[in-house]
Amino acid sequence: MAALRTLSLLLSTCLLWPACLALTPPAELPQPHNLPPTLGLNSSDGSLSVDLPMALRVFSVDYHHVQAPFEIVLWIMLASLAKLGFHWSGRVPAVVPESCLLIMVGLLVGGVIYGVRHSAPPTLSADAFFLFLLPPIVLDAGYFLPGRLFFENLGTILWYAVLGTLWNVLGIGLSLYGVCLLAHSSLGDVSLLHCLLFGSLIAAVDPVAVLSVFQEMHVNEQLHILVFGESLLNDAVTVVLYKLFESFLRLPSVSGLDVLLGGCRVVVVGLGGLFVGLFFGLVAALTSRFTSRAQVIAPLFVFLYSYLSYLTSEMLHLSGIMAIVTCAVTMKQYVEANVSERSNTSIQYFLKMWSSVSETLIFIFLGVSTIQDVHMWSWPFVCSTLLLCLVWRATGVLLLTAVVNKLRRNTVTFRDQFIIAYGGLRGAICFSLVFLIDDFPKKRLFITTTIVVILFTVFVQGMTIKPLVELLDVKRKKRALPTVSEEIHSRLIDHLLAGIEDVVGYWGQHYWKDKFEQFNRKYLRRFLIREDHQARSSILRVYQELERREQRGDEEAPPLVDPRSHSRPLLPEEMDSIRRILSRNLQNFNNKQTPAYSRHTLHQDATTDRTRKPLYRHQSLGERYTYNTQGEDGEFNGCRRVRAGLSRSHTVCALSPRPILQDSSVPAASAHTGGPVDPQPSAAREEQVSPQHQAPAGRAPKKQLSFVLESEKQP
Repeated sequence: MAALRTLSLLLSTCLLWPACLALTPPAELPQPHNLPPTLGLNSSDGSLSVDLPMALRVFSVDYHHVQAPFEIVLWIMLASLAKLGFHWSGRVPAVVPESCLLIMVGLLVGGVIYGVRHSAPPTLSADAFFLFLLPPIVLDAGYFLPGRLFFENLGTILWYAVLGTLWNVLGIGLSLYGVCLLAHSSLGDVSLLHCLLFGSLIAAVDPVAVLSVFQEMHVNEQLHILVFGESLLNDAVTVVLYKLFESFLRLPSVSGLDVLLGGCRVVVVGLGGLFVGLFFGLVAALTSRFTSRAQVIAPLFVFLYSYLSYLTSEMLHLSGIMAIVTCAVTMKQYVEANVSERSNTSIQYFLKMWSSVSETLIFIFLGVSTIQDVHMWSWPFVCSTLLLCLVWRATGVLLLTAVVNKLRRNTVTFRDQFIIAYGGLRGAICFSLVFLIDDFPKKRLFITTTIVVILFTVFVQGMTIKPLVELLDVKRKKRALPTVSEEIHSRLIDHLLAGIEDVVGYWGQHYWKDKFEQFNRKYLRRFLIREDHQARSSILRVYQELERREQRGDEEAPPLVDPRSHSRPLLPEEMDSIRRILSRNLQNFNNKQTPAYSRHTLHQDATTDRTRKPLYRHQSLGERYTYNTQGEDGEFNGCRRVRAGLSRSHTVCALSPRPILQDSSVPAASAHTGGPVDPQPSAAREEQVSPQHQAPAGRAPKKQLSFVLESEKQP
């Protein structure tokens, strides 16, 4: 009977709908989502009836239609206002870290929600954290990763991240199992695998909390990259170990073969994420090469390919953090060379905004999720966990650093070791992992202990680490950006060390770095970067990179001015002239035909008679003129400059068989430079030459000594 009524309802709807369309004017056709009539059945006789509204509604509210996006926007607005208020709160940012204040805002909001609803406030789900909030933070960290520092300290970072994490996980897990055996009456139902599982999640050092504290302190580059790199790769290791112990818990029994396969799985997950990120990074760089006619969507490929690498790794049960970091590091230099400056600016601003909003939401939801009814307290377990986290991390840092310092040229000082050990802040990663644990009697105890450890590390360690840095006088970061000269000298030292390693037969980091630079310059850059964006020289690439870093540095903090420099700033005309001179002289260096030493082409003939092109030198902004002098046996072509103001130009002599300009070219050169023309004839100018500049009779003609100005360049 119900099926017949439903069928009759559908047939009646099909019959009545054309009639409604025929009676309704075309301009007033009802839309499917706001049809006024509602079809229903009459309860008296069971016949079909149509309920029409009595009158047209002028105002109506439909909150359920926009509930989800409306609440998301409100949460983001609350997080942004809290961040804005923090930076306008006077001296509070100098004392309290931003993460602490955001957690306090979350605690306040959670308390208000709990008092109004008399129920637990909404919590941040693990899927929302790992799929939506964590990727932008890791992408921002990987895209703006200082590549030189990271790869120079990669061995130490991996030493801390892999062996240090295993040290902490096994130490905390086994120690907690011993505590559970001692307190058998209350913690007797916690097994060894449960303790190892909890040790794997509580050992996760959160890069969000670490970055938010260390960026405010401006510690030195080596300490910052060690802590940041260790926390970034530590997450990948802890997530893999967490999933491994979770798989062991679901097995009926664990054998030695399972442990061996688990170790192989850790390696496969890490390397798999690395190769997935490398693949998507190269594809993103190749795609950006063809965006010259659609520069508007060029920044979009950076975000899409990065997020796609993360999702693909998660789909294949690989390390998503390793994938997105590798993708960002791989595509950065090629994408920046292919896209325009406006697109680079858009990428930088969007990444910073996206990661900042995600960090703010994470810390606020940490405070909100603390107000719950699922807490379970155990003094032995909570206090032991808090103490063991500090002890095992400190001992691990000391032991591992004692070994790695024997292999490093720049050793890690004891002060830096203390900051590394003390900077192991916990955050949202361990908080999200603890909710993924399968239900068992002590799950609520694990949740409570995790919250206590997070609050202690963020509030106590996060608020006291800055005074400790100042008390220990830890070396701070140089706020001023490096100059072009410093970068050139740094590359010269790298090339020199690579040559020394090649001569002595030692395959060190400089040797492999030089090999990769050759491969990158010979194959990757030619294939992944457009022809019109190929830099003609390495010094121009250095200059462009420094300009981009200066733009990024101005947004974070203005560089400090060196009080020892009292020189005036360069004028725009001087800067344009310097750029032209760099490009022209560097092009002459690249195209020069004089034999030069190259350790890759040692077979060149050094006796080949080749000439060297003169360099074009900087022309002063003031007035200048030239004069030529011709003696009996020798010729001297000189340059004289009359300056109207200050100038920091330099003129260098060059010996070359360049033809002498005739007297008729002097007025043309003066007219080209905008200076006054010398009214004196050439004979009068010859008389002005001092006797010491005249070539004595009877001597062989010498090579021409010329001062070549920029204005004398022949077309």
